[in-house]
Amino acid sequence: MRTRAVIGLGALVGLSLLVYLLREVMLPFVAGIALAYLLDPLADRLERLGLGRLAASLLILALFVLALIVSLLILIPLTANQMAGLVNALPGMVSRLQGIIAERAGPVLERVGGDNVLTELQSSVGTLATQGGAWLLAFLKSIWSGSQALISIASLLVVTPVVAFYILVDWDRMMAALDSWVPPRHRATVRDLARQIDGAITGFVRGQTLVCLILGSFYAVGLWLVGLNFGVLIGLIAGFLTFIPYVGTLTGFLLSVGVALVQFWPTSDWLHLGLTVGVFLVGQFLEGNVIAPKLVGESTGLHPVWLMFALLAFGTLFGFVGLLLAVPVAASIGVLVRFALARYLQSRLYHAEQPVLIDLNDEAGRTLTATGTRSS
Repeated sequence: MRTRAVIGLGALVGLSLLVYLLREVMLPFVAGIALAYLLDPLADRLERLGLGRLAASLLILALFVLALIVSLLILIPLTANQMAGLVNALPGMVSRLQGIIAERAGPVLERVGGDNVLTELQSSVGTLATQGGAWLLAFLKSIWSGSQALISIASLLVVTPVVAFYILVDWDRMMAALDSWVPPRHRATVRDLARQIDGAITGFVRGQTLVCLILGSFYAVGLWLVGLNFGVLIGLIAGFLTFIPYVGTLTGFLLSVGVALVQFWPTSDWLHLGLTVGVFLVGQFLEGNVIAPKLVGESTGLHPVWLMFALLAFGTLFGFVGLLLAVPVAASIGVLVRFALARYLQSRLYHAEQPVLIDLNDEAGRTLTATGTRSS
């Protein structure tokens, strides 16, 4: 047992090291495998309808590539100008927000904290904004550099569909081969763990992807109807970041309220400010009570804090490849930890006999202490 554990740990460390060393060339292959995994249920359904595996794989990937191209042709022109405008306007908006704070809250802050508190607060806000922007740029740079060293976007777009096609065609045979390698006495346990891991991954990835698309569209349209500057871009950013629990809504809310204050405050336009806040309140209500329970459910087993840590850690270490691996690895670790804990709670180690002290009084009133045992 100990030998198998050492071999398994060594294999895991070796695989992690290999992924780290080859992270610059693995992106199209990991993306292709992930795409094939996500599209496999659709291919199985087409097979049940009488279509061959090869034809089903070709049809699915052709439709997927077509949908991706159409989406990019729509989204890139829509967001490129807004992205450039937001980056250029961001320093001015931060300065304007500091001015609003000084104008509205300055007297109160000075009475509470003294004459210098307002100046210190403005300096702190500016420093925090600068540091936050620098950290975000460094994080994005680590992801970008990890995927750009030896490959280009063109190779990614070409290699990924090819890899996905071959993996999708051979998916069932690959799974059957892996299943045959498992020792027969452990096969039932491994299959059960695999089903749990698959349920956690598919339940989150497929469901959360739909949640991101729905909420991104809702926020973009809602903020556009309110008339908010950069509203479409902020809505799409909020929807995309919804993949990380709570981050999308919080980021979109802060960005939209900040832009709304700069845009609507001089005219005291409380209606538009309220509508901006209302878009996110309605979106959060729909996500928590309607969309997420229906599409994601509560059986994924991925705690939000664990998921956020996995995404940040894997993204920093492995770049964009790490972001693709974060959810399946986090789900697998969660399932294996729960399995190990359940086995421990059922083991003799947990229920082992424990020594207890028993006080005995003899007829003379003296107290004797003896050692006994308590069995489960």
